[in-house]
Amino acid sequence: MVLEAVFIVEGIAMIKVLVVEDEIAIAELIQLSLMDKGYDCVCVHDGKKAADMIELNNYDLILLDIMLPKIDGYELLEYIRPMNIPVIFITAKGDLNDRVKGLKLGADDYITKPFEIVELLARVEAVLRRYNKMNRIVRIEDVEVNIESRVVTKNSSIIDLTPKEFELLVLLVENPNIALFRETIFEKIWESTFMGETRTLDLHIQRLRKKLNWEDKIKTVYKIGYRLEV
Repeated sequence: MVLEAVFIVEGIAMIKVLVVEDEIAIAELIQLSLMDKGYDCVCVHDGKKAADMIELNNYDLILLDIMLPKIDGYELLEYIRPMNIPVIFITAKGDLNDRVKGLKLGADDYITKPFEIVELLARVEAVLRRYNKMNRIVRIEDVEVNIESRVVTKNSSIIDLTPKEFELLVLLVENPNIALFRETIFEKIWESTFMGETRTLDLHIQRLRKKLNWEDKIKTVYKIGYRLEV
């Protein structure tokens, strides 16, 4: 059976992100990465189209390049600022004066190209949290995981998890259909170097499977680790 993982913000709808970037390959990479994390993300490639989209839609966050056709990012930011929409500049202009100018104009953060996607995602979450927009809920069939409140329910009944079980569950649901190495899981959850001892991890996986009735969803990947199939 193929299950659907649904990411919901504040129990109502997904976070809407507008990416304004004229380099199409970069825009598409950002869009795919955000959508993989459950964001509702659209891209435009010039400042004028961005202004039109902002006028017609309500966005929770805008990722904004500076060097854009038709209307540049600085001018567009001045248009956005009265709307109280958080903005992260993403640009090749890495000079200190450029960063200072962007932040003084009202940008909430500033990322210089090239950048790692994991850093971008972390900064996106940080800005959304600052604006109280980051109360994310993940639903997989009859299981609901509220990442901020740390509450897990199955068929509307609360499932009691230990702190490490909850952190392990979040790691799995945030990386659906990806084989996670034992070393990676252990070092992220227990914050210590993996020494080849897997009993602690295996026991936590067994308890998660039993508590959620996910014996057929949390798969053991031979010689690698575990994968949540959704």
